[in-house]
Amino acid sequence: MDKKETEEFYAKLKEQLLETTSWPSTYLYKFIVPTEEAKISQIQDIFDNTGAVIESKKSKKGTYTSLSITVHLKNPDEVIQKYKEVSIVEGVISL
Repeated sequence: MDKKETEEFYAKLKEQLLETTSWPSTYLYKFIVPTEEAKISQIQDIFDNTGAVIESKKSKKGTYTSLSITVHLKNPDEVIQKYKEVSIVEGVISL
């Protein structure tokens, strides 16, 4: 996605979160990353000190790891901020 598409995506996400959720609320992130300790740690560090519950599960062949992260956030801006922080991790897919 280019910068404009990314901004539009986050604006739409914020709108949807405001319409469908009463804040503060618990939010569930799902990411898929290559099974490399450094990349998994990088994502875990982003959610460090937030009270997040992180569950991980390796794929059948062990090539990828899915991360489910449940965290209590104040508003949609915090949700989007975490997505932006995680997006710098190489190879990550946000679901």
